[in-house]
Amino acid sequence: MTLINSLSTAARGAPSRLAFVTLAMAGSAWAAVPGTGNPNGNCAVPTAARADSIANPNHVIGNGTPSSCTSAAFVSAVAQGGVITFNCGPDPVTITLQQTAKLFNDKPNVVIDGGGKVTLSGAGVRRILYMNTCDPAQHWTSERCDIQDYPHLTVQNITLTKGNSTGQSYGQSEVYGGGAIFVRGGRLKVVNARFFKSTCESTGPDLGGGAVRAFVASPQAPIYITHSTFGGGQYYGNSCSNGGAVSGLGSTFAIYNSLFSYNKAVGYGANPPRSGTPGGGSGGAIYQDGNTIGLTSCGNKVQHHHANEGGGAFFFVSNDRTGTMAITDSTLFDNPNDGFETSGLPGIFILAKAGQPVVTNSVIKP
Repeated sequence: MTLINSLSTAARGAPSRLAFVTLAMAGSAWAAVPGTGNPNGNCAVPTAARADSIANPNHVIGNGTPSSCTSAAFVSAVAQGGVITFNCGPDPVTITLQQTAKLFNDKPNVVIDGGGKVTLSGAGVRRILYMNTCDPAQHWTSERCDIQDYPHLTVQNITLTKGNSTGQSYGQSEVYGGGAIFVRGGRLKVVNARFFKSTCESTGPDLGGGAVRAFVASPQAPIYITHSTFGGGQYYGNSCSNGGAVSGLGSTFAIYNSLFSYNKAVGYGANPPRSGTPGGGSGGAIYQDGNTIGLTSCGNKVQHHHANEGGGAFFFVSNDRTGTMAITDSTLFDNPNDGFETSGLPGIFILAKAGQPVVTNSVIKP
């Protein structure tokens, strides 16, 4: 067991929190659907990582009835850009997408706010949201599409479930992964959201993100994840070859007051793949690879993960050893891996700048 105590974060604050109180059949018994975020997370949340305003929506999906909240209306609104809200009636509603909603790079930034009542489902056969600054079909807007700062995508107060990116590369090999959300370039922010039962390719090296995949996101800001849940219960976890919940290549993450549990890295053979294997199997919760990348974990609970290879919870490789990891006011436990981890850090494999990770007021144990 590793228990490290020092000065904890000073100023504390958090965005508004939604309960999402529902029940679902799990096996033969009714079980509570996991809520949003880590209820014990109290880290101060930067303004940039908080929910965006929806005071003046550009699109309102629905006219007050569940049947009016359609896949076609949502996909069309995302393509047009702007702030998107929903009017589907007083009760929770699930919108099963008939096609992936895709952002266009020359449209306004997209904010999707489900009001705590909306679930978007990929029905287990398709990715839910796609943003790619280097996809010509989504309109090139920069000669350096690989590092551009826009568009921005914010997903808040909503549930995404049963996304599946398997085989959906749109002709570009680097867009594998991200069962619920894939982003390349631009910015992504996730606030008060839940990700359940999403998957991506089950094998392969350096691809991942059962729920979220970021491929070389904007270097001007991290990907923010605040008060959100990935899995959260035994029947709700996400899975992928690497990064059962989240995967980043050349991308930095800042994660606050969130809950990660029951996600799995199901590939095998590691990266580069061992001879005779397809590769993968690292980062039960989070998988990151690149150069000057970072991971900030503050106020998070990370538990009950599994990786077939390395890093039952976190797999973090900075190839040029400039990357940094900070774990503050967080708890990591029961994150086994069948292959390898960094000595003294159960569930974590890290190659980074000397002296990393910096662990403050956190518990890391088997």
